[in-house]
Amino acid sequence: MNRPSLSAQGRDVSCLDHGLQPVNISKPQQHTLHALAQGGAIVLERDEDTGDVIAADCITRDGWRLTDCTLPVFRALKRKRFIASRDGGPYRITREGLVNLRSQLDNRVTAKRQSP
Repeated sequence: MNRPSLSAQGRDVSCLDHGLQPVNISKPQQHTLHALAQGGAIVLERDEDTGDVIAADCITRDGWRLTDCTLPVFRALKRKRFIASRDGGPYRITREGLVNLRSQLDNRVTAKRQSP
């Protein structure tokens, strides 16, 4: 199994091996990126008159709507170039998004420690 590289402080430095700087992402952004990495997509709702984006819905690969994906989360992920749209299609995760995504077993924040 390929494990992440850890520094002396226990921080993930695997992205440093590729010449990239680690980026802080919030929990809602992490949840959205996890859903996108598993095959989900972000579909935008636009105002008919102005064309401005008024809502962003993250649809998982199973067809569920992710509540963590809000318009500010969408804009932050787009600004960081973690998501992109091709040929007018839905937004999907980019290579940069995959590199900066913190992989976790079953999307859990911490793993339970087993006592010896």
